[in-house]
Amino acid sequence: MTEVSENNIQHDSSADRDAELRALNDQMKRRIEEREQLAEEGINPYPYGFDITGYSKAIIEDYEDDKPKTFSVAGRIMTIRKMGKASFFHIQDIEGKIQVYIKRDDVGEEAYRVFKLLDIGDIVGIKGYTFRTKTGEISIHAEEFELLSKSLRPIPVAKEKEVDGKKITYDAFSDKETRYRQRYVDLIVNPEVKQTFVKRSAIISFMRRFFTEKGYLEVETPILQPVYGGAAARPFTTHHNALNMELYLRIANELYLKRLIVGGFEGVFEFAKDFRNEGIDRFHNPEFTQVELYVAYKDYYWMMELVEELIYQTSATVNNSSVTSFLGHEISLEPPYRRLTIADAIREYCAVDIRGKSETELRNTAKDLGLSLDPKISSGKIIDEIFGEFVEPKLIQPTFITDYPTEMSPLAKEHRSEKGIVERFELIAGGKELCNSFSELNDPVIQRERLEAQAKLRLRGDDEAMLVDEDFLRALEYGMPPCAGLGIGVDRLVMLLTGQESIRDVIFFPHMKPE
Repeated sequence: MTEVSENNIQHDSSADRDAELRALNDQMKRRIEEREQLAEEGINPYPYGFDITGYSKAIIEDYEDDKPKTFSVAGRIMTIRKMGKASFFHIQDIEGKIQVYIKRDDVGEEAYRVFKLLDIGDIVGIKGYTFRTKTGEISIHAEEFELLSKSLRPIPVAKEKEVDGKKITYDAFSDKETRYRQRYVDLIVNPEVKQTFVKRSAIISFMRRFFTEKGYLEVETPILQPVYGGAAARPFTTHHNALNMELYLRIANELYLKRLIVGGFEGVFEFAKDFRNEGIDRFHNPEFTQVELYVAYKDYYWMMELVEELIYQTSATVNNSSVTSFLGHEISLEPPYRRLTIADAIREYCAVDIRGKSETELRNTAKDLGLSLDPKISSGKIIDEIFGEFVEPKLIQPTFITDYPTEMSPLAKEHRSEKGIVERFELIAGGKELCNSFSELNDPVIQRERLEAQAKLRLRGDDEAMLVDEDFLRALEYGMPPCAGLGIGVDRLVMLLTGQESIRDVIFFPHMKPE
């Protein structure tokens, strides 16, 4: 038996990569030569436009035998069978694929010569009439043909074969990391990926319409901020040269939206790109989308009902169902959702009671549960770690987790009937937080005390603790009415409603390590 060492495997792998690179270089060299040949013959490989009158799916669905129709179509060549005086190829457009039959005598000598120089991946325009081939495939018989874009880099075309009447795809462009890095190739080779992003757009459009129809105003607030706030997170830092000042990419838009409530608006929302300088995993991307909503004269009880209505109606509209499949679970989004305080949730799933415990007692509890904690974190973070590790992943059906310790929520209003906690909820579904909401703190004196307490946590080494924002405090001193606030992680909601297991599958261009 031949012994195979790790070095042998690495060598073989390196040799395979070298061979692939040589093959790629040969193909690109040939395509560049074809481009030059076209240019020498006076044919522009990159013309300026093409008028389209039909798309693949509709053409195929509306086809009637013995009633040919003429269309102008355009798309990328995905398969090609070059023969003598006539050939077949498939193009892929935004709706799908359709076969084209091209004959030299119909399109002319010059156009057919151009066709002979083309490859899979090239983008072409065709004018012709519909017909059904002898094998029954609805196709377009080309009468005019034009090259619209010469592809210099070969696309990794997936191959298909039929086994027991079913199409089996192999050699697909399936490596996740490569797909995320080269989303443009992913969308070409795996066109079904487009549907996730079409649905993402539909989700955002519905949510925007939902808020607008209730009379709330869509607004825009600064992305570059002199003081970051509104969440517990590390920011990205930049520098403004003209003003010679440090600025931060926002981690949340909360504090600016509250300023607008102070100014007299009674309902404002913003779909925002926010940025947090944190790790990357299945549920986190440094740049993410959330929508925040603030409504005057309301509280978190009212907001729970609004969230139930929003999530249910979004699913019913976009998916035509109140049930979604996510991570192997069937999740019902039909209200009402279960409500459970964070203390009761930890007691239910961990069999420990955190109420009234000191920081030392909480740390010992976490240790008994098997958690290894940073010695710098305080009581609120310890509770958050316990909940995140042992409770959150088990909350599959939508559940409102309510009434958090004050230290965990410095921007939330104190609970109206219980000391030491605030009026806050998070909606958990599929084992992950979807949204966060408060009865917003509007007492400027207490808010200053809370932010100054956060500053002390920063001195202890908590680099996610909030800063004291003097302008925000000044705004509160003018008076902010009672207010309910809400933040929804749009990317996570899209994951839930499309059944995608990673946030990278719902963001066109997720952040990646350098190649």
